Amino acid sequence: MPASAAGGHSPALAQFLRLARALRASDSWRRVLLLALAVLAVVIANAVGQIRLNYWHGDFYDAIAQRDLGAFGWQIVVFLAIVGVLLTLVVAQTWLGETLKVQLREWLTRDLLGIWLNPKRAYRLAFAGEIGVNPDQRIQEDTRHLTELTAELGVGLAQATLLLGSFIGVLWVLSRDVTLHFGESSLHIPGYMVWCALTYALAGSWLTWKVGRPLIALNNDRYSREADLRFSLVRVNESIEAISFYAGESDEKRRLVNTLGVLVTSLRRIVSGLARLTWVTSGYGWLAIVVPILVAAPGYFGGDLSLGQLMMVVGGFNQVQQALRWFVDNFQRIAEWRATLLRVENLRETLLSLETIEEGRKRIRVVEHPDGLLKFDNLKILLPNGEATLDEKVIEIGHGEHVVVHGEAGAGKSTLLRAMAGLWASGEGTIWLPPANQMMFMPQRPYVPPGSLRAALSYPASPEVFDETREAFCLERVGLPNLVPALDEDRRWDRELSLDQQQRIAFARLLLHAPQWVFVDDAASALEEDQREVVWSIFEDELKDTTVLSVARRAWASEEGQRIRNLHLTRVPNGIGTEIMKSDHDKPTLEEVQK
Repeated sequence: MPASAAGGHSPALAQFLRLARALRASDSWRRVLLLALAVLAVVIANAVGQIRLNYWHGDFYDAIAQRDLGAFGWQIVVFLAIVGVLLTLVVAQTWLGETLKVQLREWLTRDLLGIWLNPKRAYRLAFAGEIGVNPDQRIQEDTRHLTELTAELGVGLAQATLLLGSFIGVLWVLSRDVTLHFGESSLHIPGYMVWCALTYALAGSWLTWKVGRPLIALNNDRYSREADLRFSLVRVNESIEAISFYAGESDEKRRLVNTLGVLVTSLRRIVSGLARLTWVTSGYGWLAIVVPILVAAPGYFGGDLSLGQLMMVVGGFNQVQQALRWFVDNFQRIAEWRATLLRVENLRETLLSLETIEEGRKRIRVVEHPDGLLKFDNLKILLPNGEATLDEKVIEIGHGEHVVVHGEAGAGKSTLLRAMAGLWASGEGTIWLPPANQMMFMPQRPYVPPGSLRAALSYPASPEVFDETREAFCLERVGLPNLVPALDEDRRWDRELSLDQQQRIAFARLLLHAPQWVFVDDAASALEEDQREVVWSIFEDELKDTTVLSVARRAWASEEGQRIRNLHLTRVPNGIGTEIMKSDHDKPTLEEVQK
């Protein structure tokens, strides 16, 4: 089991390298690499410009000390030229950095979407524990945050590293003119200013890490609480009509306020942690104003350094400690980056490892029948409250049969269909299925995707696959002729259409696709009696040769000219069977069931 699934935390470097390997294997790798190299080239040029600017400081302040007006004017011209180049480089770095963020976000979002929407995987993720909660938030918000922070911190680290390497050499050379005088004695330490800058920066970094380390866990908790609040708000918004009918606004407000309270508690912990961290970072920043002057003062007051040389030493010291304090200045953002990396990588690894996570559990085998039939072989479905079994150990269903699987509430009827679709693997035995392109499942709640009604009708196929006349006929056949003129209108049909209309859209979709095998889970529950007669008549006319398997509370009685095969599903709680078989004379007719 991966660390993400087990609840452990693998090192940040290992997680980052896994994402880097995934990027290397993608089509976006070349574009990301070219952008990164371009950013690096600009950063190198910027470092060279900063070194030139530091030498300019020496010449400028020497001109001031010598009261040389001509040299002073020339240094102003030199300054404008240097700043013009540096400004151009900063603009280029900004554009390239922002473009790199966009490219990284596009790649990572596409990568996660591809893994998440792998057939059956998104549904099964919901049963993987806390990692399966709000994957949408991780894919959208966490991905944005991670890619932006990665680009910004990566560019900043590269810049700090280059400046550090460049100015350590500069500062080492300038330290030759710094001698410590003690009365009549003197002491010369090679690289004196370098060691002072290193000591100051490393002390600040260590103290920052010590004080700010808890922010990593706090930020991870904060993003989870943010996701919970977002999910709760979306849920209320999607169900606001039903909530209003029940006058349940106050109850929903209480729930949302409670969720908000948990988030606020998490935010307050972060506020306290940031306050403690600010004591270190701000104090470090204020002291940095005078520390380089203090450590270089012996050389200046001893007469070894001119004013210009002093300013060059101070500038070099500041660049070195600024590069080294990159960790201090960015610790909060590093903590956020670490938290988002953990969330995104855990989601990705869990999605890729679902089969591994489920190893050791009893699993239902779902395979294709060699003769294109449907067969249940010693099937047992494990339920949260027991297990479900069919009365016969081996059941084979042929072409054109109408089959009803009946059982009490909670017997696992819907779970049986999920097992057939590969969505529920807990159990034993084998399900032999006909070819996938010959089957269609009809769940209780039909899915109406956003976009045009024509696209919803042809889903999951492209609208261009079907003839427009045929699509119009299918709508008319299920009693929705009024929707034919709106076939090409893009609207939120899932909100505009009532549940009974959505269920009739599902039957129109069924008629349009004309599968050879249909598996129905109470797909006409919202229809009136006359509407149910219309949609069910499809299986007697246009799809009379289609095999239909439905689930219901009670067995169906065969009507004239139609033979219905009944299968009984029994739930055995805690291994003890409690289901009593219903007698044949107690079976309702199809018409009674439709009512």
